[in-house]
Amino acid sequence: GQPVCRGGTQRPCYKVIYFHDASRRLNFEEANTACRRDGAQLVSIESEDEQRLIEKFIENLLASDGDFWIGLRRREEKQSNSTACQDLYTWTDGSTATFRNWYVDEPSCGSEVCVVMYHQPSAPAGVGGPYMFQWNDDRCTMKNNFVCKYSDEKPTAPSTKPGDERTEPATPMLPEDTGKEDARETFKGNDESTLNLAYILIPSTVFLLVVITVVFWVWISRRRKREQPGSSMKEPHTIW
Repeated sequence: GQPVCRGGTQRPCYKVIYFHDASRRLNFEEANTACRRDGAQLVSIESEDEQRLIEKFIENLLASDGDFWIGLRRREEKQSNSTACQDLYTWTDGSTATFRNWYVDEPSCGSEVCVVMYHQPSAPAGVGGPYMFQWNDDRCTMKNNFVCKYSDEKPTAPSTKPGDERTEPATPMLPEDTGKEDARETFKGNDESTLNLAYILIPSTVFLLVVITVVFWVWISRRRKREQPGSSMKEPHTIW
């Protein structure tokens, strides 16, 4: 889909990527790469108003259960006594915004480093109230939906030569595109298999035709010999 902007045209703009088929969802790094290929970043949520805006976008999708990656993750450094775990979380797009929307007992600060916006409409409320749209840390390898954010300035893709700048965002390699690539690879593999089969069948067919021809001529030759009268068979002379 197309990015959705504030008031229709105001940046930043957003794109909510939701997959009903859970097998097509992406881990944190895959989602981050998909956003960057489209000239965006995983979303940084810098205020309560922006949080509510993202919630509205997701609600409009009428999406079923499935969390959404946001661009918040914990820095890989040893936690000291003077550094609270929550302070180690930073936005991947470089935003310094300190707004957070953690659920009451999050982050857990164990092996879960990346952050999702919780979205499980069918789940009951927890001890701290409804989980819906609250943040919690998760393993970065988990497969989730995600939200991309297009910054205030339109991103420019790197050019190969002076004067060849591109100002339109590139097309992301999202899972539907990946499926097309896989299909093209499958067709290519099928073509190669067909060609290899032809290389085997063509010589085999020629050899078979030669064998049939030889057998046929041997059979004809033997039949002709049987039909010729024997040299010892002569008509008897009549004695008068």
